[in-house]
Amino acid sequence: MDEATSATPIAGKQPSYIADHRKRLRARFMTGGAAAMPDYELLELVLFRAIPRRDVKPLARDLMDRFGDFNRVITASHARLRDISGVGDAVITELKIVEAAAHRMARSKVMQTQILSSWDALLDYCHTTMAHRETEQFRVLYLDRKNVLIGDEEQAKGTVDHVPVYPREVAKRALELNASAVILVHNHPSGDPTPSPSDIDMTQRVKNACDALGITLHDHLIIGKSQELSFRATGHL
Repeated sequence: MDEATSATPIAGKQPSYIADHRKRLRARFMTGGAAAMPDYELLELVLFRAIPRRDVKPLARDLMDRFGDFNRVITASHARLRDISGVGDAVITELKIVEAAAHRMARSKVMQTQILSSWDALLDYCHTTMAHRETEQFRVLYLDRKNVLIGDEEQAKGTVDHVPVYPREVAKRALELNASAVILVHNHPSGDPTPSPSDIDMTQRVKNACDALGITLHDHLIIGKSQELSFRATGHL
């Protein structure tokens, strides 16, 4: 039975064993929160909304087996999610709502804040939005004279090991936003945040473009799966 069929209300009641299981999971979540549940059960709670009448435990297990953990499931691409039998538009929509909510909550903790004194929140935001991406993404954080974050923009997307960056565009956008400083951020889908020679060269070219306009390059962060690397902290900047 495909998702579209199972997600459509039909005559009769939901099987009692499914209703009882869902009731127990919801009660456990309300009592103990997410910490009381393994990833696959938290995923089941999300899938309940997309598939109201079918046992979703097998699908949750399939998703976990394919992607590894809850974070990687909700951040997986539409195309890869559709490779899983039983996943259609309703499931993808629910997963992407959860992903968007997580990104928005993390972003709200850093926007319009003095970023150099909220560094841990910034790292949390970068890991939430970028650590589990399957391709490289390059973001630029724009700061005002008081180092308050006034802009957070995706400058480019790339492949699994490369993203095109245009230093002049970074500097030009900083001028448009009246930014005094920038922080560069990109992810390494391999999980290893060690900078490549091209990462180091690109950072220097961005710094040169910013220096010419009186804009400070505070740092370049590379986000891996479970850790990050700061160019400034490691002496690359």
